Amino acid sequence: MSEPVITERPPHFVATQFPKKLPFEFRGKGFEYFKLWVVNTLLSVMTLGIYSAWASVRNKRYLYANLYLNNSHFRYLANPIQILKARIIAVLFLVIYNIVLQTMPIIGLVLTVFLLISIPYFINKSMAFNRRMTSYKNIQFRFNASYKQAFMVTLIWPLLGLLTLGLLYPKALKEIHAYTANNSAYGKSKFYFSASTWDYGKPALFAAAIVLSLGLSLWGISLIWPSLQFIAPIIFVLTYFALIIFFIVTVNNIFYQNLQVQKHQFTANYTMGGLFKVILINTFLIMMSLGLYLPAAKIRLLKYLAENVTLNAHDSLENFSAATPENVSALGEEMEQSFEFGV
Repeated sequence: MSEPVITERPPHFVATQFPKKLPFEFRGKGFEYFKLWVVNTLLSVMTLGIYSAWASVRNKRYLYANLYLNNSHFRYLANPIQILKARIIAVLFLVIYNIVLQTMPIIGLVLTVFLLISIPYFINKSMAFNRRMTSYKNIQFRFNASYKQAFMVTLIWPLLGLLTLGLLYPKALKEIHAYTANNSAYGKSKFYFSASTWDYGKPALFAAAIVLSLGLSLWGISLIWPSLQFIAPIIFVLTYFALIIFFIVTVNNIFYQNLQVQKHQFTANYTMGGLFKVILINTFLIMMSLGLYLPAAKIRLLKYLAENVTLNAHDSLENFSAATPENVSALGEEMEQSFEFGV
């Protein structure tokens, strides 16, 4: 009988540890953030809002510093003075705009058109500022999109979704996510988003089928048992709430499961039960505490959102390189906040 053949690994062979699943972690604590929130709120009130720029930076620095990947945390790099200058300009423009709108309607109309046309520009600048002010392992993120791309996802696609009674909303949502991801980069490495419109269309069709079936069922019940008509509004509210959770979970899973940078792919594992539990606990505790639980509720939600996303690393995370430093303005971010537009 022949002896079994033993195959030895060559001397240069090293077993690879990839792919490696690296879950995100959020290590913030509710009471820590509550103390920070109280101090920031009091100082902002006492300084008539001037301290709000420092408060915003302190909040974000705490949240970013507690978001970990592979035992390294993220950082928020913005300067409060930079935020304050942009905020003053944005608020002054908002005040002037409202005064002109009330006293000189024609000029106000011209300003409104100008503002509408400017929305994509400010969206791009806001996204660029937020990305540049975020770093991981001393490498900053980047965002670079054209005015046309921003114009399509902020104005055209949402309008087409509305005009088609929702038929094009899946396409609009897919384009918004593609705009957000494909124009982002970590240092010199661009993100890539691969979802199709059908990925968003399937859950939309499922939700539409649920609503249609429920509507027909309740209509039939009201004809047979008119005394039970009072149940219909309750069932519709509960169904509406369930569909909101369904869309949040499904859309976030689709986004992350089709996102990658270099060879590294993301996955997400959000569930309706998990998100519902977080919302239920947060809502109950906020009501019981008369709103004081709000900061801790934010921490609970962020912990759930972060810890259900995983990076499947197919190579070392040390292989990224930083992009050339660039100066960015916070004006786009503050204009977006003041006029409440965004994607």
